[in-house]
Amino acid sequence: MTLMTTKRTLMACVAAAGLSFAAAGGPAFAQDSEMPGEGVSVTPLKSSIAEETFQTLLVSKALEELGYDVSDIKELEYAAGHVAIGNGDGTFMADHWDPLHSDFYTAAGGDEKIYREGVYSPGALQGYLIDKKTAEEHNITNIGQLKDPEIAKLFDNDGDGKADLAGCTPGWGCEGVIEHQLDAFELRDTVTHNQGSYSAIIADTITRFQDGQPVLYYTWTPYWVSGVMVPGQDVTWLNVPFSSLPGERSDVDTSLPDGSNYGFEANNQRIIANREFAEANPAAAKLFEIMELSANDISAQNLLMRDGQDSEADIERHADAWIQGHQEQWNEWLEEARAAAE
Repeated sequence: MTLMTTKRTLMACVAAAGLSFAAAGGPAFAQDSEMPGEGVSVTPLKSSIAEETFQTLLVSKALEELGYDVSDIKELEYAAGHVAIGNGDGTFMADHWDPLHSDFYTAAGGDEKIYREGVYSPGALQGYLIDKKTAEEHNITNIGQLKDPEIAKLFDNDGDGKADLAGCTPGWGCEGVIEHQLDAFELRDTVTHNQGSYSAIIADTITRFQDGQPVLYYTWTPYWVSGVMVPGQDVTWLNVPFSSLPGERSDVDTSLPDGSNYGFEANNQRIIANREFAEANPAAAKLFEIMELSANDISAQNLLMRDGQDSEADIERHADAWIQGHQEQWNEWLEEARAAAE
């Protein structure tokens, strides 16, 4: 199923759910008298990426149906969020990227302090892209070609002669990889890594693209950006000269099964939780292990947000619609979680 088809399906569910919610006064999900989480407080964490609210909210709603007292989501960037989870200052985070965040995970105490079982959303990709028009006109397939000042100048936005890479927010896992690779691929003299708020930087990049100008940027999937600038249609992934990652992943081969090498490993998004909490709450631990959300569903919801449905009420409605559209699976997760507590 394509991203746009998934988006249309989710929009239809949202519209239908809106009518049923209005009639019933709120979503009527299957209830069970067993409330293994009754009296237990939960604090969800997420990064500053607004689009991570959807997948975090789904976990929160499932926990609430198990009786847990779930507070509002608190924002912490990934490094601090991992430490907070390990220390018990946060209960769970639904957007741990494995292996991108492996250094954060280890620094926060690893398996001793953090519970990490199952895969929430598999098959996430990330890397560098340029507009397809420039790629084809100049036969650019590899970011290493930007060592050539003439190639780099094609992506110069500010007149300094260097390519401007729309990059990664400081403190994110991708920042360390990009900074490492600029050195490893000898691109410091020809490429500038523009950082700040990713949402602002990528919005400017999209405007440039829509104006017909060359663009060079980092992004990841699932995320709405690839629904606006579509890989293979509007933009193209760049390969890297060779595998090179920082920290404990220095010897990892980042090649994909098809032979492409985007410089980043394929990632799984996983739910991490404070280990002490998980061991004391087997129902929640089982839920964290078995919940799964497709990359297409995340991207489709993110695209709704990009198109203006980005208020708290909108995201709440999207989550309720997703649950309603997957009610049988949802109920099975809850039943399995309750059984784990017996």
